[in-house]
Amino acid sequence: MSNVILGRRHLLQLTGAGLMLPGIAPAVILSDKERPRITDGVQSGDILADRAIIWSRCDRPAFMVVEWDTRSQFGNPRRVTSALATAESDFTARVELTGLPADQSIFYRVSFTDARSGASSEPWFGHLRSAPTQPRDIRFVWSGDTVGQGFGINPDVGGMRIYDAMRRRLPDFFIHSGDTIYADGPVPAQITVEDGRTWRNITTEAKSKVAETLDDYRGNYRYNLLDENLRRFNAEVPQIWQWDDHEIVNNWSDSKELDERYTEKNIRTLVNRGRQAWLEYAPMRLASADGENRIYRKISYGPLLDVFVLDMRSYRSPNDDNLGELKPFLGREQLDWLKMGLKNSKAQWKVVAADMPIGLNVPDGEVSPGVPRWEAIANGDSGKPQGREVEIAELLTFLRDNKVRNHVWITADVHYCATHYYDPNKAAFQDFEPFWEFVAGPLNAGSFGPNELDGTFGPQLIFQKAPPAANTSPFAGFQFFGEVNIQAQSGELTVTLRDLDGVSVYEKTLKPA
Repeated sequence: MSNVILGRRHLLQLTGAGLMLPGIAPAVILSDKERPRITDGVQSGDILADRAIIWSRCDRPAFMVVEWDTRSQFGNPRRVTSALATAESDFTARVELTGLPADQSIFYRVSFTDARSGASSEPWFGHLRSAPTQPRDIRFVWSGDTVGQGFGINPDVGGMRIYDAMRRRLPDFFIHSGDTIYADGPVPAQITVEDGRTWRNITTEAKSKVAETLDDYRGNYRYNLLDENLRRFNAEVPQIWQWDDHEIVNNWSDSKELDERYTEKNIRTLVNRGRQAWLEYAPMRLASADGENRIYRKISYGPLLDVFVLDMRSYRSPNDDNLGELKPFLGREQLDWLKMGLKNSKAQWKVVAADMPIGLNVPDGEVSPGVPRWEAIANGDSGKPQGREVEIAELLTFLRDNKVRNHVWITADVHYCATHYYDPNKAAFQDFEPFWEFVAGPLNAGSFGPNELDGTFGPQLIFQKAPPAANTSPFAGFQFFGEVNIQAQSGELTVTLRDLDGVSVYEKTLKPA
């Protein structure tokens, strides 16, 4: 009896505070305008065999309610309710579905229950496929760079239709390799591009200036989610998110000097705000392992595939000439995690999802006249490993010494697509076994490249497709995504680089060692 009384007392405390518990029917019938509304669709992410993250956003304080079933009729749904979504998280919410059957289609529907009235929103439906525990064919896609260089959602071309091209490939999941937004890139109403054509954008207040406040950063994600192609893609394809620089500001590190567009001049203040917004909108499993919500992680996708998701931004040394002794890029903790993770992986293929390429020179202005500053790993000096290259040399030698094979690197960042084969016989540093790196992007941004290769690790250019001029608009079609197919029977891994319409521009099949 006492338990019942306590339960009622707890309920009265909640309702007395103006809150209704999920599942408690409202006393009055409300109009559609008074019901909560899902504002930005749904997403799933970080899929494993028995669990997945579901994300959505509401327009008011509310509880997210997720029902899931293995059949689209929802004859036997299981139900999970989130913590209260409030303004402190921009009304975003996430739950983790657990106890999923492996390698099954999972249908889910999301609704929000108003915290005060108890009224429910209209549902939004999504679909995912849980990871396998037995070998089966796998397909995933990757790319990066969304709404860059002022190229936003253009209704004249059907919006960001590369997301629909990826969706039509029916991938098991998608890796967003960074630059999920361009917080430093305002979107004007129109841009005059090559051949005098006009690129027209949907505009919002949040995209009218560079992001500085927390709500500015949040508004960049809300802008992208206005695109129907992206919302449909998110509802059908699970995501694995990385971040890079434009989630904060171009080429940021602790040495970043902000330009005249910024009233806030402290880069760490902007990093903290931008990181919070990224974590609020990413369909990511939040794991506290480094004192914060750590971004680098491993996604195990059955016996054929482990994905190692890197964070090449949080632990880097300041951008400088990148010469001399070791300068952190991954940082010691992450580097050791990656070494041991690759060594201990039982998966046939180990895909390293890197937000920046290894051997491409990515400049970041000058340290002083005639002395270049570098944004990525390479330093333009094709000799022995220096600066950030020292970490990569340590990793590659470790993999050789421990006979870790079948590791493939995928990346984005440079706004064109390419294939590189790292050959120790043609490298200044030779203490490693050969491996492949595949580059894709951008998704919806200006196209650039190609970049020069640094010879320290012997990268050989096998293929590249880049625009004829820097910052070529998406009209020209130099937008790319990568696709990986792993065949269960043969064990072969095939990488295909595809264009804006999903047409293959290059393909390479790798046999497992």
